[in-house]
Amino acid sequence: MHRVALMPGDGIGPEIVEAAVQVIEAAGAGIEWVRLPGGEGARRKLGTALPEETLQAYLECGVGFKGPFAVGAEDEMIRPGRRRGIPGGGPPRAYNSATNALRREGGGYAAVRLARSFPGVPSPLRGVDLAVIREISEDIYIASEYTVGDDTAVALKVITRKASEKVIRFAFEFARSHGRKRVTVITKANVLRQTDGLFLRVAREVAGEYPGVECDERFIDASCALVVQRPSLFQVAVMPNQYGDIFSDLCSSLAGSLGLGAGATYGTEACLFEPVHGTAPDIAGRGIANPVSQILSGALLLRHLGEDRAARAVERATEEALRDRSHHTPDLGGEATTRRLTEAILSRVK
Repeated sequence: MHRVALMPGDGIGPEIVEAAVQVIEAAGAGIEWVRLPGGEGARRKLGTALPEETLQAYLECGVGFKGPFAVGAEDEMIRPGRRRGIPGGGPPRAYNSATNALRREGGGYAAVRLARSFPGVPSPLRGVDLAVIREISEDIYIASEYTVGDDTAVALKVITRKASEKVIRFAFEFARSHGRKRVTVITKANVLRQTDGLFLRVAREVAGEYPGVECDERFIDASCALVVQRPSLFQVAVMPNQYGDIFSDLCSSLAGSLGLGAGATYGTEACLFEPVHGTAPDIAGRGIANPVSQILSGALLLRHLGEDRAARAVERATEEALRDRSHHTPDLGGEATTRRLTEAILSRVK
């Protein structure tokens, strides 16, 4: 029996998490869900979007399954308490969102977002099938900012050899274990020669250890243009944090919807599985949210737990259900409800 921290989240989160839990359980995996508060609902009730009890329970489980958390530009920083098992409790930490706190406190180093075209699903392009892997612990998203007077704001961009090597090696291992022949390293090293330049230099070093995997190099702006024209050129793409956040959304949209992409953050202390989209407050509670991103993130969770048969069952059932346009939710151009699509997937889980 696997213990998994479950955080339904905000907006459409509770709806799609409930759908995903039903599908995962129907696949036969033995999971004990540890339900925990988090997000805006926790902030309203408990005064923080990430209660200390939630964080500690997540770390104790070592794996989490969460819906999207709401994040506001004016939200207070998340400041976890003392770390257990560390003399003195460790240095003070501050994060700009509960999700980032979960990722970073779990030792997150690689965020994986899968984007693929599904038969029967209308999309701007066919042939999208790639894994976007972004470094998750540094780059400009460390949110180290300061102001100089009233008219100048500065953000610090940090790239280290250690973090770069870890995520790049993860990308090559991912490619090798998933039968993919090419890793594309995406940077803007022609402009940011020190930071992105370091990331690229490390990638070249690591690539030499994987003779069976082709490595090519592209700039982020050119990659955005090229993936729209020839998505098949990209199989596994690895890049610094901010580029990956943007590029992965583009790829999911090209495949038909952000509601189709699976997401996971892999860490040294805990791994977090979650959809690639946000809370969609405009449709929350209306029963029309697409649960596929959450469900396929659940398939990644199952693979992480060693439940490969169950993961394959979830993936096959989802693909089969999406072939029928009567099961498509509004984001896919259809009129189906969350419940209808979920039931179609459940009926196909074997």
